Amino acid sequence: MAQKTKNILLILGFILIIILAYKYAIANTLQLKNDYKTLQQEALVFDKMPLQLSSMKQKEKYYDSLLTKYKLGESSMQNSMLNTINSFADDNQLKVVDFIEPHSIKQNDLTINTYQFTLEGNYNAILSLVYQLEQHTKFGEVINLNFKKQKNHKTGKHYLQANVLLRSFG
Repeated sequence: MAQKTKNILLILGFILIIILAYKYAIANTLQLKNDYKTLQQEALVFDKMPLQLSSMKQKEKYYDSLLTKYKLGESSMQNSMLNTINSFADDNQLKVVDFIEPHSIKQNDLTINTYQFTLEGNYNAILSLVYQLEQHTKFGEVINLNFKKQKNHKTGKHYLQANVLLRSFG
């Protein structure tokens, strides 16, 4: 065999040995290194669990205190909201025309309730009620507020109606 052929076979053998070494040794080592990094990250998450648990307990106490502060604990949220709306309406010459049963959706262990009600009265009084519902009572967020100017054909007078959609999570 000529020296050139021996050199070519030597180079091909060397390349073959490198490919086999990568396939059986180096690739496994790299895979194990990636697995080790993943397990280290999971271990960090598990180490932080007691802190997260205590944080969750503090949040639960805070939300319970909000429920008792806004008197949502003894009765349903719908009754509490209707009570708040009615008391505000009595004080500010508003009329609650309609209060529809809430629409509930359950997504990923979270219940989303959408309450719809119709108010009649002064524009500023309606806005004040919406502001109080969102900012002071924490019933939820107003996702739609639709004003309509209506005419009473019997008396010939105009009045303002507002349809309100309020979404709460629970």
